[in-house]
Amino acid sequence: MATQEIAATDSYATSTDATVVAVMDEGIVLDSTVFYARGGGQPGDTGTLVGEFGELNITDTFRVKGDPIHQFDGKPPRVGERVTATIDWGRRYLLMRTHTALHALTAIIYRDFGAKVTGGDMKPGVARMDFELASMSREFAEDIARKLNDELHRGYDTEIRFMDREVALADPDLIRTKVNLLPESLRTIRVVDIVGLDKQADGGTHVRSTLEVGSIQVLKTESKGKANKRMRIEIL
Repeated sequence: MATQEIAATDSYATSTDATVVAVMDEGIVLDSTVFYARGGGQPGDTGTLVGEFGELNITDTFRVKGDPIHQFDGKPPRVGERVTATIDWGRRYLLMRTHTALHALTAIIYRDFGAKVTGGDMKPGVARMDFELASMSREFAEDIARKLNDELHRGYDTEIRFMDREVALADPDLIRTKVNLLPESLRTIRVVDIVGLDKQADGGTHVRSTLEVGSIQVLKTESKGKANKRMRIEIL
């Protein structure tokens, strides 16, 4: 039985009751979870499982053969036990703000310069993105940051949609996110739409409005190759 992954439809859900369906060396599988399993550059959630056994710290969430696995520190519950799964909301919410900021950043770089993303990574409140650009001066990055903050403060709504693969492949707004590279077995594509600014195939968690992101600042710019420039940002 596949785990019900609540974060896919509700990034703001912080807790759920669940049943332990498997305990492995790697971690615990639940029938339902609010924990996000790391992927797409976004780290996995941390938090706790609470039940008759007491409280168990969850130190990471990741996938094994498609299933979200809750890595634990301590003595695990038994299969069949009921638990209350609760994420570290402060950490998750900061990741949500960070992830939405990165989508807005990539949208502005593509809109104004036609440059695509070549890589990226994030931690709570800080992130990096690599772009197909020949150069990236500090002044250039600061100008992008000003544009990004202006757009964030406009308050674009963020919507989560699920599209048939064929429909997503035909959507011109999704072509740059290389939907065609997703596994053929994935017939339904999750799309994060910052309405009026950006639309991407994405599995991560996001805030409902860009106003929630706040502002960003540039920490550093780096050259990672002839046409590969890196920008590091921080959420304020």
